[in-house]
This record gives sequence, C-alpha cells and structure tokens, in this order.
Amino acid sequence: MKVLGFDTATSATTVALLDTDSDDAVQCRDDPPAGARPRHTTRLMALVVDVLGAAGMEWVDVDRIAVGVGPGTFTGLRVGVATAQALARARDIELVGVSTLHALARGAITEEAGADGAARDRIDDAVMAVIDARRGEVFAAGWAAADLARAGAAPAVVPRALRPEALADTMRSDGRPWLAVGDGAVEFREALEHAGARIPEPDSQLHRVSAVEHCRLALALQPGAPEGVQPEYLRLPDAEINLRTARQQ
Repeated sequence: MKVLGFDTATSATTVALLDTDSDDAVQCRDDPPAGARPRHTTRLMALVVDVLGAAGMEWVDVDRIAVGVGPGTFTGLRVGVATAQALARARDIELVGVSTLHALARGAITEEAGADGAARDRIDDAVMAVIDARRGEVFAAGWAAADLARAGAAPAVVPRALRPEALADTMRSDGRPWLAVGDGAVEFREALEHAGARIPEPDSQLHRVSAVEHCRLALALQPGAPEGVQPEYLRLPDAEINLRTARQQ
C-alpha cells in the first residue's frame, strides 16, 4: 500500500509518502522561522508534488490519504482537512483522519528508540504530546509508551485544551515518568519540568510532527466518506473567543 500523509495543525507543513511493501518513506516539510506565519496555503500542495516526485510515484499509485485532524490552529486544520477531502474526492482515494497528538507522541518514541526498539530501556513509561495552543494554553494528550504503536490505543490522558499548570498537575498526580514533546513542551518547559517531566532540548527532532507517523497510524484505521473526516479543534477559534470576550466587556 502507498499512503500519502500530511499535517498542517502546527506552524509546520509536513508531507510524507510511505510504501508499505518496502517500508520506504519520503518526507518533505516546511518549517517557518520563529515568529513567522505558517505557510500551509502556499506550501502544502507544492510539498505533495515534491514528495510524489521524490518517491517516483504518481497519483494513480496512491492508495490512501492520511490527514492530521489536530488539535491545532483553526486555519491550519481547515487548510489540511479541506485539501485532503478535495484530493480524496477528485482522485477517488481512501481518506482517514489521524490525531496530530498521537502522531507526535509516536514519532518521539520512534525517534528515540530507533525503529528496531534498540534503546527501549531508556524510554519513559509514558509520552505526553503538547502543542502550543496560544492564549496561555496547550493542547495535550498522553499515552503509555507501549501503546503508541496501535492506532486505536486509548490515551492515558485524553486530548484536551488546558493551561500548562493544569497539565503539570495532571502529570504529577499520574505518578509515571513522562517524556513531554512538542512546541508546547518547549514553550512551557519550566512548568512541566517542575512536575517531573523530561523534555528534550528545543532543537530536538522529538518535538517535530512527522507525516511518516500519520502514514503508519493510517494503516490500522478504517477509511470512510471524505466528509466524515473533520478537524478536532478542542476549543473555539480565536475569532469566536475574541467576539465573546468583547460582548462581555
């Protein structure tokens, strides 16, 4: 099976193609400089074309599309999901939605342990994926490390939007050693480290969402109608929050 995966939930635009027959994967990404706006609208389809070309494949070769459904930025998710739905309809390709947090957590384990699990004895008991949600909040979810390979694995901490201090309390009360990854873990390092979390250095690959993990998780998911794949926002968009705040003043 050939799976095309992409994610636009964070500032990065990441695209990959996985050939399950050979287990070969090609990935391209766009990471805007710190403080710059995401470039999902202009870069997503260009990266898709680049990935297909690098893999030596055409659209007719793609069996399934895996799109990150968040949580993440409202605009980014709309771009990614709408593009995936349009491609699935136009090309008659299967489509599945993949949790961005699950892919981030699974990618951290893959990166740290190695594909063969050679360093598994050095991995924490659980992994918390943390995405900066702005407004002093994070999107977060946590999994036991042993469960991350399974697409349908129930999270130990269900996806939610919350303040970093509340997430730290959750991790502390859980009692397990946590590896925290993602731009939210970097941004709120102090609060999470006080809860005992281990957080890699800011430039670590463990903090990056990888579309290859979307492709791998998609293999165990059941495709359905394109309109059935919807973003997982977890909270109201910023524009709606601003409007409600203004009405209360």
